[in-house]
Amino acid sequence: MSNNARFAEIAALAGDPGRASMLNGLMDGRALTASELAQLAGITAQTASSHLTRMTEAGLLAVEKQGRHRYHRLASPAVAQMIESIMRLAAPDVTVKPVRTGPRDAALRAGRTCYDHLAGHLGVAITDALIDGGHLDLGLDAGEVTDSGLALFDRAGIDIEAMTAKRGRILCRPCLDWSERRPHLAGAIGAALCSHCFDNGWIRRIEGTRAVSVTPNGQRQLRETFGVSLA
Repeated sequence: MSNNARFAEIAALAGDPGRASMLNGLMDGRALTASELAQLAGITAQTASSHLTRMTEAGLLAVEKQGRHRYHRLASPAVAQMIESIMRLAAPDVTVKPVRTGPRDAALRAGRTCYDHLAGHLGVAITDALIDGGHLDLGLDAGEVTDSGLALFDRAGIDIEAMTAKRGRILCRPCLDWSERRPHLAGAIGAALCSHCFDNGWIRRIEGTRAVSVTPNGQRQLRETFGVSLA
């Protein structure tokens, strides 16, 4: 396919109102299901499925599988940049209809355990802080703790080197968050961090649920130790 033909294909895909609505809805960085995107665009599930397949094949979208669910997200920062440029030309004050994802329970959305690591707003906030601080490089399938991250975890009392000596479990990987639809930290490090928060009284389980609450001391320690803001 020539460059001109490729250009025309991308422009046509982004120019359809239904597809444009779905692309705009993914601009906040979350990954959404086909049914959520269909609702956002005001189209049928069958039509949405066709649109999503075409945009994925064209490289506008990528699909992540989490259990029995399939989540769609923008394929790259270049795609997001293209959409934002079009949005600026089309309407500087354009707004996107919000999509509510995940559990309705506010406590579960705020913070919960995902098997043995932290999820919800709490888990994503910790992950974001580690990435923004240059302590963690997280890709689509795996992650790596930087030298500054190793030093940070060591100061916090979490022995990363001991984990690397053990085999049988991935050290660091992303896990797509059910409610935030962005990655939180999983793997051996994610589990160790979760245990550390419980052991030090930074978080507590809410009885009868997977939800956790952050204690006042935990908020302070997470902020001072890892640079986490839960506001």
